[in-house]
Amino acid sequence: MSTDGVPSDEEAVYVISVAAELSGMHPQTLRQYDRLGLVSPGRASGRGRRYSLRDIASLRNIQRLVGEGVNLAGIARIIELESAVANMAIEMAKLRTEVDALLEANPPKSLARRDPNHVVVYRQEK
Repeated sequence: MSTDGVPSDEEAVYVISVAAELSGMHPQTLRQYDRLGLVSPGRASGRGRRYSLRDIASLRNIQRLVGEGVNLAGIARIIELESAVANMAIEMAKLRTEVDALLEANPPKSLARRDPNHVVVYRQEK
């Protein structure tokens, strides 16, 4: 919990009934989504599910996709691909930072300029 007493977005504090109300879904739907791996809530010491604000946002996103006609297998694939894209964006940002540092430490040498009046004659071999 943060210093002001408000839970962070990733802190699993909401029981299933509260998470169901906040997401606008039935608790049994949340259990099904957990079994399918669409949402993975934390667990309390008694094995009860505890949802974070991030989990609730994911549930709302799933609900939106279901409303648009996407089936649960499609939603699982969308979630997987969105996660992969986010991971690649992070990796790309790290690599961009590394490339920028290398370019700053070793500036590229300018290419040798050609004399525009210099003519090169090629002979075709027989």
